[in-house]
Amino acid sequence: MKKIALIGSTGSIGTQTLDVVRQHPGQFEITGLAAGGNIGLFAEQVSRFRPKKASVATKELAERVRPQLPEDVQLYYGEQGLIEVAAGTEAETVVTAIVGSAGLPATIAAIEAGKHIALANKETLVTAGHLVTEAAGRKGVALLPVDSEHSAIFQCLNGERIEEVRQITLTASGGSFRDLTREELRNVTVKDALKHPNWSMGAKITIDSATMVNKGLEVIEAHWLFGLPYEQIGVLLHPESIIHSFVEYRDGSVIAQLGTPDMRVPIQYALSYPRRWPSEAKRLSLAEVGKLHFREMDYNRFPCLRLAFECGKIGGTATCVYNAANEVAVARFLSGNISFLQIETIIETVLSKHDVQEEPDLEGIRSADRWARNMAESL
Repeated sequence: MKKIALIGSTGSIGTQTLDVVRQHPGQFEITGLAAGGNIGLFAEQVSRFRPKKASVATKELAERVRPQLPEDVQLYYGEQGLIEVAAGTEAETVVTAIVGSAGLPATIAAIEAGKHIALANKETLVTAGHLVTEAAGRKGVALLPVDSEHSAIFQCLNGERIEEVRQITLTASGGSFRDLTREELRNVTVKDALKHPNWSMGAKITIDSATMVNKGLEVIEAHWLFGLPYEQIGVLLHPESIIHSFVEYRDGSVIAQLGTPDMRVPIQYALSYPRRWPSEAKRLSLAEVGKLHFREMDYNRFPCLRLAFECGKIGGTATCVYNAANEVAVARFLSGNISFLQIETIIETVLSKHDVQEEPDLEGIRSADRWARNMAESL
């Protein structure tokens, strides 16, 4: 029985991870669960899976949820709570499904404790890829991708030599507004933006899909996961989300991974690797799909993706600032404080004011993150 801990249990990836656990009774033991503020669902999860340790966002939430939990569950809160759940149990693998940069300290703590990481929190590598990959290499810990695109690349590389790769290509659905012009984007609403055509995801990542920031974060994550320069990473618009990503080798061969859009498939593969278990996901019928469509990426139409490539090549704290500015801008858009197009304006303005620090330590990353958030709030 594989022991796992899960941080971000009430979010989209977290709930689907627990769906995978339910589908395979007797295969998993949940040793830790951590969530943010959805304490109703969190209490149900803790009662169902009986982890040894659990955590919520704040002390107040912990006091509110404590009476609803089994007495033998150790309850924590805040950043230290995330670290306890991630690193302080007997889990062999930690699923990092928390949204945003908040998952970084817990992920590093888990790696230092020798836990394998099923990585659904792309911001961890975006903000501190050099620290995370160094620690994982030093501790002999596997970084198993959960994002569908990185899982696809990971599968396409199985049994192959990375030196023989010509290029990896991440496919992008294009999000809610993929067929709108720049002019048509001026008056879109939050409700419009949250209607993703293919995937069921949380609000923040759905907005990131519409701005193409999500793909930008994935490009940076791919750089660290697979050790490839940005010149060997491409993005292709693929509205159907059937080909999840593909690898071109230097002999001209292209290997792709296909499947129906269902996040439970890459989640399960990360948890069962190197084996493949049965899945309840809908089977892919190419005859039923009929046609697949592709378009070259327009970096003028999606400037946030262009900025991600630029930040990745600059390195240092540039990627951290990119991520932090975006998190603030998306929150402001969701609250009705700014328009959709102002998200990219805020990101670009914050980046233009930032003095990049090369190879920052964890405190340097946190300092850059705080600076970027304050700047993004002030614009």
